[in-house]
Order: sequence, then structure tokens, then C-alpha cells
Amino acid sequence: MRVVIAEDLALLRDGLTRLFLAHDFEVVAAVGDVEELTRVLESEPVDIAVVDVRMPPTFTNEGLVAAIEARTRRPGLPVLVLSQYVEQLYARELLRSGEGAIGYLLKDRVGNVPDFIATVRQVAAGATVLDPKVVAAMVTRLDGREPLARLTAREREVLSLMAEGRSNAGIASALFVSENAVSKHINSIFTKLDLPAATDDNRRVLAVLQYLRDPE
Repeated sequence: MRVVIAEDLALLRDGLTRLFLAHDFEVVAAVGDVEELTRVLESEPVDIAVVDVRMPPTFTNEGLVAAIEARTRRPGLPVLVLSQYVEQLYARELLRSGEGAIGYLLKDRVGNVPDFIATVRQVAAGATVLDPKVVAAMVTRLDGREPLARLTAREREVLSLMAEGRSNAGIASALFVSENAVSKHINSIFTKLDLPAATDDNRRVLAVLQYLRDPE
């Protein structure tokens, strides 16, 4: 799997490079600014871009903007954004950039190597995976509004875990319930949100995120 890394901190950039190489990724490039990232994405075939949100020169949202622009030029390009903080606005902007193959993780998640590598592979395969803290912030902001207000507390828990990219089995394990119970909750969620049920987990997550990505 071919990956490009965009991270301005040399130590973290080097650490990510070593981490990916140790797990059989091909690091096409590891760059420290968005200009180099843009050049690589325009000239090299990559399977996923791992991008820091805040990069030079202003350290605000340059990485995110570059990722969104890249997905405009290459629809469906898998992008995993790393951020130091929960920034709901940036998460929503990224979700607006296209369907699927999107990840948003806090940087401290990189420390859990197996989970981080699994997330990278999920996003590269077309999934949407949001950091649990980002999901919690987005759900909290929307709580009490239509259509989310129709959901029970348990259904909101299931919704949050779905948005994290978990399978039915993973949700069942996290909530200590049966997979059959999870399926019933998911069917209820889709009914209350007026969404057609689908057999593909990633499509279900994306459909639910249509409601989470824009509070208006």
C-alpha cells in the first residue's frame, strides 16, 4: 500500500515513516508542507494520504485545505487527517469533501499502533473513521435536535460507534450486548432517521454521517 505523509514536525514525520515501513507500507513521500504534498499527489499514485491539519505557514488549516482540494481533483482519494485537538468545524469540512475514504484522528491515537494501522487500512479501503472524541463532540452538539432527537440514548451510543467505523461485532463487544441486539438498534436508527438500511457497514456509516456532518 502506497502512502504519502504530510507532517511539519520532523520527529513525528520520521516516526510515522518508520511505523508504516515496519507494517509493509510503501512511503511514497514524507513532506513538511502543503506545497510538497500537492506536488506528490499530482505526480505520484498513492493509496492514502496521512495529513496533519495544521501546517506552515499559518498553522491553522492548511493541511485540511490541501486534503479537500486533493479530493476535488481526485474524487474518492483516501485521506486520514491527524489533529492535536477536537475541531468539529474541520471534521465537518472534510466530510463535505466527498463520500467515504475519510479518517479524522487525534494524534494521541497514533500511540496505539495496532489500532492506528487498522484505521489507516480501513480508510484506504474506503471506510469513514472518526476519532471517538470527535464523534462525541458532534453528537453532543446535535443532541436534542431533529432528527437525532428521535433516537434513544442506546441508539445514540450505537450511532457513535458506527461513526467510529466499528462493525456490528465491534459494537456488540463495546456495549456488551448481542450482535442481534445491535442489528435491531441499527434498523431502528435507520427507520427514525428516514434512511434506507444497507448491507454494507461503510455505506451505513456514511449515510448516518450525512446527519452528523452539518448541524444546520
